[in-house]
Amino acid sequence: MTEARDAAGRLLPDADRLTPLGRFLRATSLDELPELINVLRGDMSLVGPRPLLHHYLEYYSERQNRRHLLRPGITGWAAVNGRNTTSWEERFELDLWYIEHASLMTDLSILLRTLRTILSSADVNPRGGGTMPEFRGSAQ
Repeated sequence: MTEARDAAGRLLPDADRLTPLGRFLRATSLDELPELINVLRGDMSLVGPRPLLHHYLEYYSERQNRRHLLRPGITGWAAVNGRNTTSWEERFELDLWYIEHASLMTDLSILLRTLRTILSSADVNPRGGGTMPEFRGSAQ
């Protein structure tokens, strides 16, 4: 991404700052390859809830915090069921579904669906933007 800013000095929206190379890397999911190092170190799994930014922790409900019961993954149930086009609430619910149904067969299914998602470049960009909006908590 570029550091492009508006007249007031604020960063432009992500969609406006994404470079052609960044769009390509994101569309092909090549930007995820460095996470394989985390898998090899044991910090991540191939399949699990996608890791989110640490400053989101303060906004999780008790139920949403359950997503940390499993190791984060490079891909997950939310990634193959809407990827970046789902709302935060939908994404948390998909993560919680995975936690309750995690198994070798579920993981194999997710890995196969991930390949299909990558090859089709499906759902790379959220509706109306280049990246997901900031998570600021769910409406209770």
